[in-house]
Amino acid sequence: RRVKPEKSVAADCESATVRVSLPAVATIRAERRDEHEHELVRAVVLAAFSHHTEVAGLVDALRRSSVFVPELSLVATVDDVVVGHVMLTRAELLDQDVVRHAVLVLSPLSVVPSHQRQGLGAALVRSALGAADAMGEQIVVLQGSPRYYPRFGFRDSRTLGITMDLPDWAPREAGMALPLTAYAPTTRGRLVESQPFLDLA
Repeated sequence: RRVKPEKSVAADCESATVRVSLPAVATIRAERRDEHEHELVRAVVLAAFSHHTEVAGLVDALRRSSVFVPELSLVATVDDVVVGHVMLTRAELLDQDVVRHAVLVLSPLSVVPSHQRQGLGAALVRSALGAADAMGEQIVVLQGSPRYYPRFGFRDSRTLGITMDLPDWAPREAGMALPLTAYAPTTRGRLVESQPFLDLA
């Protein structure tokens, strides 16, 4: 149902600088709210998901929707060129079809092929999670590689009482969650995805 991530795709957000490979220095910052930057991000997503170009449309749709959080849409730049992007958007957990809990969804994560395997994807994820934590958010969920995301603290979401519908290609442990500082154990239930993700199905 959801597109399979490419293997290589690996609160106000203050800019952070991380050395990714000598001599390149990458800066992580919030995406600027202008059409030119949006086009640069779209180009990054298209390059990262060259076999799933619909993901670029997903980013555009999320940005236009009510679930978009501007402070949690981050870019990585090298020499002032945008080479990576990640976004966390809002969703809900529905507990026993009655109680709704606010959560964040991490998706998509994109790095242009020429800058992959240099730590940029990891830097984007850590920066986004740090910004979400600083905003007092409770938990971040995602559908992704069980070999990649546990390094950031993500675990099988079912261990936290969180379930989600997964695409056919995904193992059950691909549904993951990361509790943040403000997490409460009562935050559990079935993930209700936002409309842009449902439209992608």
